[in-house]
Amino acid sequence: MKLYTSDKKESLSSWWLRFRLNHWPCLWCTGGKIQFISSDLRELHVSLKKNLRTLNRVGTIYGGSIYSSVDPYYMLMMMWILGPDYVVWDKAAKVKFVRPILDKVKIRFLITEELIQKTKQDILEKGEIVFDLPAKYEDEEGTVYATFEKTIYAASKEFYEKKLASKNMTSAFKPSKRS
Repeated sequence: MKLYTSDKKESLSSWWLRFRLNHWPCLWCTGGKIQFISSDLRELHVSLKKNLRTLNRVGTIYGGSIYSSVDPYYMLMMMWILGPDYVVWDKAAKVKFVRPILDKVKIRFLITEELIQKTKQDILEKGEIVFDLPAKYEDEEGTVYATFEKTIYAASKEFYEKKLASKNMTSAFKPSKRS
């Protein structure tokens, strides 16, 4: 179920990914629910509503649920899009709670073709890049409840491994075997 108007479609594989992520305990416990992942993995919609998992002491949605329900998506999307020859990490986040959430909100994560091309070009030229991506929780009427700025680090795998080696560090990055 798309929460925003989009010309993108969900495929069977992106539906299956959405199903698995929604049942992954660390994401399920946030109270957020992925409602849509486009087949090209460049658009993702999440909803968050007040329930027993998200309720705080004063009857609104807990700030920890608000943030944790958005935390991994830009990083995961960039990892999926760039592929196994790149390393992608969350570097920082900035959150502003604008007003208490009393009911249900939605958020859209969108990675544009321009961002992908710029990221690849900057990595080709510099080996690595750090950039910020914005997002906001809003209701159906467009009232904003929380804003986010995620800082993402991306590098070529080769550059990243050389950088770690030059600092005598071992990599926490263990690439998965993807086909």
